[in-house]
This record gives sequence, structure tokens and C-alpha cells, in this order.
Amino acid sequence: MAKERANIQLSSYDDIFGGAADVEAAKAPEGDVVVELPLTDLHAFEGHPFKVKDDEDMAKTVESIQEFGVLQPAIVRPDGDGYEILSGHRRHHACEIAGLETIPCIVRDLDDDAATILMVDSNLQREEILPSERAWAYKMKLDAMKHQGERGDLTCGQVDHKLDGMKSRDILAAEVGDSAKQIQRYIRLTNLCPELLDMVDDKTIAFNPAVELSFLNANQQKDLLEAMDYAQSTPSLSQAQRIKKLAQENKITAEGMGIILSEEKKQDVDRVTLKNDVLKKYFPKSYTPRQMEDTIIKLLEQWQKKQRNKDMCL
Repeated sequence: MAKERANIQLSSYDDIFGGAADVEAAKAPEGDVVVELPLTDLHAFEGHPFKVKDDEDMAKTVESIQEFGVLQPAIVRPDGDGYEILSGHRRHHACEIAGLETIPCIVRDLDDDAATILMVDSNLQREEILPSERAWAYKMKLDAMKHQGERGDLTCGQVDHKLDGMKSRDILAAEVGDSAKQIQRYIRLTNLCPELLDMVDDKTIAFNPAVELSFLNANQQKDLLEAMDYAQSTPSLSQAQRIKKLAQENKITAEGMGIILSEEKKQDVDRVTLKNDVLKKYFPKSYTPRQMEDTIIKLLEQWQKKQRNKDMCL
């Protein structure tokens, strides 16, 4: 019995192409032309901020493509080197892994700003987006809006920087469901060096401290990396705020950062943290973080009860 196809937005490959292998193009429901293009003619969008990983989700995408084909065409635009991918970077990679030679595409002739906005909008619909991806996506879209005549200056509040009574950041906020202030904070992260931004993505550094650290210049961020390595610690929000203040006053050194990071954090006294990678070794792969947490709490309650009974017997 064939599996049901979930969340299908466009017709399947066979539906679009009528099952005929020699048909090169057909009309998609929106009126766009769908063409079959060689994978080798396609390349990533320049400055594309969204990461394509060979993870579990990619494996599922490959499996789906092998069974059903590509259900949703990629969106590309022509350039001097073939075609630039606007939407479908993961599908393109999955097709390569699946051993396909072509992929159905919708070709649109767009300028740089329109292409950037389409690329960002199509990728922001994903369920899981890393902080670095969201940060660069917001920045790229606001820059494109500015170039199109919608002023995108995040720091200026003057009247002539408004469009129909709204700033570009307010328009973007309404579109993506984040506040204008939060968009501004995300864009601050693009000032972090790659090493620190990677730490935000893997949750080694929390979002709020990272925003504070984004005000450090390149040399100060390099000193911070050395200090974190020496102290074997990452800054809390209060520590990041102190480091930022001293850095802006040019009163901080790598040694001074190390001293601040070596201080015992209040949360370190009150909380024990077990990393997800450690916990996963003791639970089935299907367990969610919430299931793991519930199971650990039950086991601790059982242990506590045994300890109480043991103390009563003494």
C-alpha cells in the first residue's frame, strides 16, 4: 500500500510532467514554467546564510526523493554561470546524494534585491533556523529592502526614513512575526566573529550574552576567545555586560576577561546541566527532550524515595 504524501504544496513530478520522460516543461499551478535542469548547472545563492547539513533531516529528504521524486520544484534565476538557486538548496543537495542528474525548477529572471528577498522568505519558512541563519537572513533582506527604496536603517528613527508611516524593520517584523527590537538584536549577531557565532548556534553561548558581546571589536573578540579557552568558561549575561562596558571604555584585556570569566556564576552554584549529547546515550533515539526530562525526574523521585526509606531503617 503506497504511503500518503504529507504536506504536499505542489503537484508531484509525474503530475506536473504527465509521466512522460521526454517532456521538458509544463505549467505549474501558479503559472510559472517548470523545467528539468541538470544539477551541475545549478549553484548556491551568493552569501546564502542557510546551512545545508548531512543530518537526519537530510537523510529523510533523500529517502523521500528516492521514493516519490522531487515534490516541490526549486526556484532559480539565470546568471552567467548557469542558474543560481533561490529556493531549494537542500533539495539540490539531496538529489545529488540520491544519485539524480536533474531537478525540476521554476526559473525566474529577478534582480539582486528581488532574488535576495525571495531567497530569504522561502528559507525562513523552515521549522528550525539557527540564530546565525536568522541573523544574516534579516540583515540581507533589510539591505535589499533599502536598495529597493524601503529605507532599512535600523538605528535611525527620523521621519524621512519611513515608508507609508512604517520603517523597513517594522514591515519586516510584521512579515516574520518577530518584533522590530528582536530583529535589531538578531542583526547585531552578524558583528560576531565566525568562532563566536558558531558558539551561539550550538548553544555554548546564550543569545542574550551574545548580543552584548557583538559590541566588541575584532581584536577584543579575539581576546575573548583566548580568555574563554583559558577559563574554560563562557560568559553569563552579567559578565558579558561588564566585558562590553569595559571594552567600550578601552579598559579590558584578555587577562581581565579571563578574571571575569573565572568568577563563579550564580547559576553554576544553583544548577547542574547535562548536555543533550550525554543524555542521548541513555535514551532511545525516538525520545524528545521533554520525554528525557520526564524520565529523569521520575528516576530521581524513585531514588529519593529509596533514600528516605533507607534513612528510616537506620
